[in-house]
This record gives sequence, structure tokens and C-alpha cells, in this order.
Amino acid sequence: MTIKLYDLCGRDERLRFSPFCWRVRMALAHKGLEFTTQPWRFLEKDAIAFANHDKVPVLVDGEQVVTDSFDIMRYLDDAYPQAPLFGQGASYQRARFFKHYVERSVTPALFKIVALELLAAIHPDDRDYFRETREARFGCTLEALHQPEQGRVQLKQALAPVYAQLKDADFIDGDTPAGADYLLFGSMMWAYTVSNEPLVDAEDEVDQWFRRMLSVHDGIASKATTVRDIA
Repeated sequence: MTIKLYDLCGRDERLRFSPFCWRVRMALAHKGLEFTTQPWRFLEKDAIAFANHDKVPVLVDGEQVVTDSFDIMRYLDDAYPQAPLFGQGASYQRARFFKHYVERSVTPALFKIVALELLAAIHPDDRDYFRETREARFGCTLEALHQPEQGRVQLKQALAPVYAQLKDADFIDGDTPAGADYLLFGSMMWAYTVSNEPLVDAEDEVDQWFRRMLSVHDGIASKATTVRDIA
């Protein structure tokens, strides 16, 4: 059976912007696995009730149902050991550390850059839910949170270790992309799909890395619909 990924969509079903779903999409492509996606919106909780979870990604692989992007990536390494994403032992623990770094340092900076454009990208029926839950999380309005210039400064500071790594390698994981690349790329792709705002300086190390990531695996990410493609 073909693997199915329940994947967050926006105001247009083609607009797929979840950082966590992008992690999984890239991981599946890395493994060379065929899969289909099922568009899902924030308030469609019943559609994934079978997974005993209320958010995506949800991966269905035959009778296996896996939730949480990092757990899905680890499942893929166990079930399909070719082209490892993380490896085992210390390698896995370093990837787990990198996951926390991305989620706690990089993603909040990106949110400041794209907050209001992200809201506009979401389906109108989901916007009240998104606003209420995110404003409760951050303790301020989305309008107050939306500070693109401040976000870019914060992002550059957060990415300092990545800039250092990319001075000596094309990808975070070395000569070819793997798990750490997809963990960061998911968040960068999230902002890129919903916003026209520049995230980093043109042609710097992270920008060049991002362009390379768009082209890997037959350009799966480069073919994604963005707000620039939607009238």
C-alpha cells in the first residue's frame, strides 16, 4: 500500500506550509518512498481521530499509524533502513538536540518575520482558531508579534552555528542532506511558502544551502505551491 501523509493545507489546498509536514515530506523523498498526501485543516480534528492525535503530520503506512514529525522520521529509519536520516546512538541524540534547537531558537524568529502573512495563508475558517491558540501561546497579539526586521536579526543570531557549519560543507549533515537538514529546512520552508519576506541575506551561506535544498530529490520542494503562485 502507498504511504499516506496527512498534511496541513491553507486557503488553497495546494498550499502546504507546515514545518513538521515538510520535515516528513523531505524524509520520505530522501528514502525514495512513494507517498500520497491528504490535505487537512486545523479544525478537521475528526479526520485524524483514528490516530488518537489532533494535529498533523500523521503518517499511515499499511496498518502502522505514526504521529509527530520526529517520531515519524525515526520510524522511517527503522522501517526503511536504506539512506538513514539520523543513525543510531550518539548520532540520534545529536539529531534530537538539533530538533530542539530549531524549534526553540529558529522557529520563533521565523514566526516574527511571517506572522501576519501566515495568518492570511490559512483557510478563513481556521483563522480564529489559529489566532486564539497562537496569541495564547505567545502572550500577545499577532500584530504585536509581527516584527520582520527584529525577526531577521534574531534569526541570524540563532543560525550562527549553521553558518559556521556551512562554511565547510554543502549541507548541515555533510556532503549530502540528511535528518538535520530536513529539521531546519522544514521551518525555513514554512516561512518561504507563506511569505515574500526575505529570511536571510541573498547569497549568504544559509541562502545558498536553502536553494540547494529546494533542488534535491528531483526538486520536490521547488515544485511546491507558495503564496506567490496563488492569485
